[in-house]
Amino acid sequence: MQFSTKKQKVFFKTFGCRTNVFDTQVMMSRLKDFEVTQDEKEADIVVINSCTVTNSADSTARGYINSLNRFETPPRVIFTGCGVWTKGEGLFKENKVDSLFGHSEKEKINELLQNHDRFFNAGDLEHIDDTIVEEFIGKSRAFIKIQEGCDFRCSYCIIPYVRGDARSYKEDKILEQITTLASNGFGEFILTGTNVGSYGKKQHTSLAKLLKKISMIKGVRRVRLGSVEPIQIDDEFKEIINEPFMAKHLHIALQHTSKKMLEIMNRRNKVLSDLELFEFLSQNGYALGTDFIVGHPGETDELWKEAMDNLHKFPLTHVHAFTYSKRDGTPSATMKDEVRGDIAKLRYNELTKIIDEKNYNFRKNNTKPLEVLIESHKNGKYIGLDQFFNQIEVESEADLVGDWIFIEDYEVGLDKNVAKFR
Repeated sequence: MQFSTKKQKVFFKTFGCRTNVFDTQVMMSRLKDFEVTQDEKEADIVVINSCTVTNSADSTARGYINSLNRFETPPRVIFTGCGVWTKGEGLFKENKVDSLFGHSEKEKINELLQNHDRFFNAGDLEHIDDTIVEEFIGKSRAFIKIQEGCDFRCSYCIIPYVRGDARSYKEDKILEQITTLASNGFGEFILTGTNVGSYGKKQHTSLAKLLKKISMIKGVRRVRLGSVEPIQIDDEFKEIINEPFMAKHLHIALQHTSKKMLEIMNRRNKVLSDLELFEFLSQNGYALGTDFIVGHPGETDELWKEAMDNLHKFPLTHVHAFTYSKRDGTPSATMKDEVRGDIAKLRYNELTKIIDEKNYNFRKNNTKPLEVLIESHKNGKYIGLDQFFNQIEVESEADLVGDWIFIEDYEVGLDKNVAKFR
């Protein structure tokens, strides 16, 4: 009797944030008896790393699951990520997915996939990974998770309930991780986590101290950060903002620019001190992004006008805006004075138009050469991100994917920069 030695193929579908991107790479690196494929249609197993930050995220994942069942030979569907804690039980009972496992179980993925019985293993919300990822499949930049969970309790947010309280990875593990990836050719590193700025809490260290040590690793060329809170940009952090390894872009979560709305959202930041911080960083050459929630309960016409009047004062260049989505189990879900969807959409469009104009003006007025890491080749053009987190489209006869290039002469388009490189 002959047994097949052909490995089953696994496709990973990742939804949501950079933390999920890293978690997916951890799972990929742990697969010993399976083969990772980039083509979902040839997969025997599809692992869905889910996001549950909004109702839309849940709906998108459910829609994707339904699409898999329409394949000529439907794959085995395994569900993981934040959605396990909010929608997992329903999906399992409805037989929408074959099995589920939580964040804390992802390092056991090889053994879990070998179990052909249906299982639901949510795990716990206290786990910290121990895996060293040596390669990022399909990526030019490396994502490094430095912490997990969040101690803040913003009224609209479900994440602390699906990721747990803030806890930091050990410094030596983070440095080992980056050293390994740098030796494998990665030069840009994005530090990610549920609440990146809380790194070092209870460990007598800080994000700034970690960044200094990362910068001393051979091969590290540029470091970016995931979203941080305004109160986490302290004096120690401000001392390193002009170091050459720091990307000239920070994403600082405001969520709103109305004093009253920040109170309703149970936020810790204050509009006036936020503005002072943003002006300081802008004066030091930074492009600045933020998160902004539109249409949260209680957002009256007067408060929206106040917010937009304030927003015009902020030197912003990027925004991750989204309309409020009710999440069961959060304080905001029971709040009255809901904002109609059509009004929220109009406000969303007004907000993004303001930031688009600010981004265009920032790029038009920039006098610094662009330091670009080319990430992909699409439709005959090379695509990359500069130090300001702005996309640039490059024409070149050379193969530039994975290369660092400097660009001084370029055209400023409405949504991106365009250049030729010889």
